[in-house]
This record gives sequence, C-alpha cells and structure tokens, in this order.
Amino acid sequence: MSTDEHAERFTLLRPLLFTIVYEMLGSATESDDVLQDSYLRWADVDLATVRDTKSYLAQLVTRQALNALRASARRREDYVGPWLPEPLLLDDNDASADMVLAESVSMAMLVLLETLTPDERAVFVLREVFGFDYDDVALAVGKSVVTVRQVAHRAREHVRARRRRFEPVDAARTARITRQFMTAAATGDLEGLLSLLAPDACWTADSGGRTTAARRPVVGAEKVAAVLMSIFRRGRLVNPRIEVVNCNNMPAMVVHGGDRPEGVFLAEILDGKITSIYAVRNPDKLVALAVPRRISR
Repeated sequence: MSTDEHAERFTLLRPLLFTIVYEMLGSATESDDVLQDSYLRWADVDLATVRDTKSYLAQLVTRQALNALRASARRREDYVGPWLPEPLLLDDNDASADMVLAESVSMAMLVLLETLTPDERAVFVLREVFGFDYDDVALAVGKSVVTVRQVAHRAREHVRARRRRFEPVDAARTARITRQFMTAAATGDLEGLLSLLAPDACWTADSGGRTTAARRPVVGAEKVAAVLMSIFRRGRLVNPRIEVVNCNNMPAMVVHGGDRPEGVFLAEILDGKITSIYAVRNPDKLVALAVPRRISR
C-alpha cells in the first residue's frame, strides 16, 4: 500500500526519473507508462530497506525502461521511413543552464543513442549523463561491474566516433534563425532558405507512413530547400500557424494547420548555419506536445 512518504520521494525525483527513461526510450508517452508502472512497484517497497532513494528508483525505472526498449525493437524495425524520437516539450526556456543535460536530450544525441544496444544505451545514460557509479549501474542492468565497465567503454567510443560537435545553445539566435528559416519556407523564398542552410544540411522526416514525407534523409542545401518548398507550395500545409516552443532544450517550430499540430521542426545550428533539420510529422508523436515536461539530472 502506497504511503505519503512513497509519493513524496517519487514526486521529488520524478523529473530526474523521467529524464533517464526518456533518454533511453526517446518517447515521452512511453516514459510516462514506465514511470506509472515503476511507481506501482515502488509503492510496495518497504522504505526501511532503501538506503539511497535516488539510486534505488533510478535502478527501478531503468529495468522497466530496458523491458520497454526491448519490446519496442521489432516495432521500430517495421517502422515506415526514418524513426525519430518524440519531441520533448519543456517548460524551462533556459537551454544553456546545463550543457550536459542540453546535449543529452538533443535530437542529434537521441538519434545517435538509437544506434546503441539497449544495455549500452542504459549504461551510457546512467554513467555518462547522470554520473551513477558502476555498482549502481550494474544493479540497474543486471550485469557484473566488470562487464558494465566494458560496456561503458564500448558505448563511449561508439558515441565519441559519431558525435557531431555540440555548440552551446544561444536560444535567442537559434529562435531567430529558425523563425527566418520557417518564414522563408512558408513564403517560397528559395534564396532565403539557401542562405540559412549549410552546404551539407540534412533533412530527416518522421511520418511513420501516416503523412506524406521523404522516406529517406535528404542531404544538400538545394535538395533540402526543394523539399520544404514542395511542402508549403503544394498545399500540404494550408495557412499554417507557426509557434516557437522549447523542444529538447532548443527552440523549435510547431506548425499548426487548423486546430491541430501538423509537425514539429527542430533545426540544429552550427556556426550560424542550419546543419540538420528534424521534422516530426507522425500524429502519434505530436500528442506529447500537449503537456510541457520538467527534466533534471
């Protein structure tokens, strides 16, 4: 039977626990399910046996997240087109307060983490992002400390080899460039688009087959500009309303068509140029935009 103390401890750590699970799953809605299941298990725990609530709950949610991650692996293999994480709408507008946290929930990092095995992802998140010691990580993933050290090294090397240079977010500048970018796309300003895009800019769209979208990443400023021009020109987005929000610790654009969101566009900016654009258009992944979240480490 849950007590007030159970609820108080869990609620206090919920932003941290949510962040751990989201970084493992890349889905806010699935993270909510994992936390709900974890709380039910936590409610039956004798608190007298818990030495460190933070470590205990981190281990608990990690085990549940690993189960969810393995269960969803087949669904992701059968997914139509590129799979992108669910955009995470945040209620904190300061994207630069914690650089480690900002990078760890960035769309680029979450996409990179998708290339790890479930165990590698869990170990990397717990150790590299949240700084848990190897004993705690070993308990969370059910492996020996020696094995966890090896997994951690392998995951670090994998991430290091594929990680792009991370530039601290200048929220005002990023919002300005992103807004200019979307305005140019909506008004058919091809030259304006090309002036904002890096030569090797990449467009990745996630529709899950539910809406019209490129089934493969599109690379090159001219090709990316053409994709955007076609989206707005052909009437796929009629009289769009564009809203600037904080998603994944960076300014993002939510494009509304009528009374519902049609997509979220997140632009990665390096040296003043847009290097990557992530377009999440699967309606199922836009549901989470209704509720802003708090994250922590």
